[in-house]
Amino acid sequence: MPQPGTPLFLERRSYRVRRVMDAVRLLPVLGLALWMVPLLWPVADPLPPVQDGAATPVSMSAALTYIFGVWAGLIVLCLLLWSRARRIPPDTAPSGQG
Repeated sequence: MPQPGTPLFLERRSYRVRRVMDAVRLLPVLGLALWMVPLLWPVADPLPPVQDGAATPVSMSAALTYIFGVWAGLIVLCLLLWSRARRIPPDTAPSGQG
């Protein structure tokens, strides 16, 4: 336990290992947030006509392109984080205690 008032020194390698593992844990939350964005997009209302100044609805093709783009981006991020975590030596990997 460090003395009060002394700075806590974290070795650069262990600090980076922890940040990579934090990014791995955050990836599903990021994916969920990005997949919920289309819920905020305007939809076409069949009853009243579109008024001037009203938001135009997003086409289905644009929405599907966004969804699959997010999916592909998450796969690429996952591969990048996996390759970075794979290079971590077992002796510096954080334990389950946190």
